[in-house]
Amino acid sequence: MCAVIVDCALYRNGDRVLESHSLPRIAAAAREDPDAFVWMGLHEPSPSDLVGVARLFGLHPLAVEDAQSTSQRPKLDCYEGTLFLSLRTVWWEAATESIETGEIRVIAGPDYVVTVRHGTGSGLEGVRRRLEESHRLGQQGPAAVLHAVVDAVVDGYLDIVDDVEDAVDDVEARVFGPERYDDSPRMYRLKREVHEFYRAVAPLVDPVTRLADDPSVPLVDAGLRPFFSDVRDHLLRARELVETYERQLGDIVQAYLAQVSVRQNEDMRRISAYVAIFGVLTLVAGIYGMNFEHMPELRWRYGYPFALLLMGGVSVVMYRLFKRSGWL
Repeated sequence: MCAVIVDCALYRNGDRVLESHSLPRIAAAAREDPDAFVWMGLHEPSPSDLVGVARLFGLHPLAVEDAQSTSQRPKLDCYEGTLFLSLRTVWWEAATESIETGEIRVIAGPDYVVTVRHGTGSGLEGVRRRLEESHRLGQQGPAAVLHAVVDAVVDGYLDIVDDVEDAVDDVEARVFGPERYDDSPRMYRLKREVHEFYRAVAPLVDPVTRLADDPSVPLVDAGLRPFFSDVRDHLLRARELVETYERQLGDIVQAYLAQVSVRQNEDMRRISAYVAIFGVLTLVAGIYGMNFEHMPELRWRYGYPFALLLMGGVSVVMYRLFKRSGWL
């Protein structure tokens, strides 16, 4: 159990007052003091670990079941005065232009917060440190942790939006640039990654909206709802930008396919023009290669130079005609 516990402490009036390997002792201290609560952070716990935590804090079975899942979409559930919030974290791998995802589950009650992380890029150490330094925990308790986690995740979305924008702009510049590039694998890969990003951002709008507007949501008082409203504004901006980049990539793919089609048509016209020119040469050479005895100019002294000049003249005339029509 201790191996999956990233941090566990008792907070009283916003101050970190107790750290102990005795989890029942910490939980009991939080229950006895209305100004105290426990914040336990877990990383990829096993089902047996979560069962132990559930017994310690009296977690709802459905919240425990959802916390175990590693494929949970963002959502907010309320269970008998407690909250369960599921979020997806994202981070950008610049070397491969790919988006990696992780997951965070927050289970909050009046005297405890349990954060469960899945994935390697979704640490909450910075969130805990900022909360301890700002002393917001003393004023809002578990709800402050909930807000800080959501705010950090959404800020991460906005940071990655800038990286995605740079990648999309680079692809667009290459597609519409003067040189030819075969960027189709990169475009399709980037489109898939942006769609994965959208799947993390868009479903979170409804849970955050409930936290900002719904007075029936437990633990979140009226004084904290404007902060969730501010997070919602940032989240909506991130969603709109991701939608824009997804549409932009779709337009880029269509433009690229149109360019490929136009270039193929140009190549086919060019090939057809040269085939027509050499077809005439082959026709003349084929006729005079039949070796019939009675043919025009067959025994004429200048017949051979005349045939060469005829083929050369026809070739020049046809080349100029095709050039003028844009086929060459």
